[in-house]
Amino acid sequence: MNTEHLTDYAGLPVVDFPFSNAVEGPRPQTWEDEARHEQEGAAALDRAKEAPASVAWRLRSVEDAADFPSYVERFVREVDTRAVTALVVGDWGLHHDVEVSFAAARDALIAHVAAFPALRSMFLGDVTYEECEISWLEQCDMAPLLAAYPNLVALTTRGVDGIIGKPGLALHVPEHTGLRSLTVQTGGLPGRVTREIVSSGLPNLERLELWLGQEEYGGDTTIDDLRPVLSGDAFGGLVHLGLRNAENTGDLLKALVESSLLPRLRSVDLSMGTLRGRDVELLLTSIPKLAHLDDLNFEHHYLTKAETERVQAAFDAAGVSIDLSEPQEAVEYDGTAHFYPAVGE
Repeated sequence: MNTEHLTDYAGLPVVDFPFSNAVEGPRPQTWEDEARHEQEGAAALDRAKEAPASVAWRLRSVEDAADFPSYVERFVREVDTRAVTALVVGDWGLHHDVEVSFAAARDALIAHVAAFPALRSMFLGDVTYEECEISWLEQCDMAPLLAAYPNLVALTTRGVDGIIGKPGLALHVPEHTGLRSLTVQTGGLPGRVTREIVSSGLPNLERLELWLGQEEYGGDTTIDDLRPVLSGDAFGGLVHLGLRNAENTGDLLKALVESSLLPRLRSVDLSMGTLRGRDVELLLTSIPKLAHLDDLNFEHHYLTKAETERVQAAFDAAGVSIDLSEPQEAVEYDGTAHFYPAVGE
């Protein structure tokens, strides 16, 4: 979700590299707590500098996007970034204008590529909804970034675009043999972006996670857009598929159950979506096709308590692990029930 900042990433604790001398993070209430906060933050930063590979470094809290390049330059100067394996980029300059493209931050990372020979994992957009709604985050073309970092193993991006008419996120990658995991978090994933992803040359991709979102926020990805993935043609080595945060979770389940890809997968994540009562029979009759999975996730759903218990009992009897936590209730107005995914605006 986009309610809290990352505390760990790529199996490592996240540590902020401060934009200024002030220690990042929530401010304590008392003077004594303030002093302790400063001391603990400084000590954590010192420990991280002594062992740069032991943490995932976060760059955030810049006051203006134009300052980001000099911020990265100072990071490279003060930290032995040759050892850094994981990097998280948060607020890249949204304080004064949320409609700021990620492009300047991307270009700064590209400019300093020689300083990050060990970098394997990047999370771009660790921004909470209180800082900027996910539908306003103005991402950019990520292909040049991936081209600059051919050894990158995992990439996560959050957001698409914040201004109607701007190109926003683009993700057609002609070839990248290093990438194993790709996650795209949005409140509405355009079909254009999905088609770019599935037509990319990512022969070693093992994990793909897409937050499909709401049509109201640009999420017009269709099942046809996903056909190259579901057929197994796009990414032959895929072992995990996440089609999360969707308005049509039941339809996605049906397409997945009928797909050639499903037998190859070890885990499926359809969480944050809209599974509901009408999908129960499909889910139950699909147990034999889902039985080989190590994990099946439907967290955040709209099943009733009785439906949840029925499904859980059937999967337990079949020895299949399923997550049916976070039940939701439909929103009713004008006599119609509405089912929303977890993240939209």
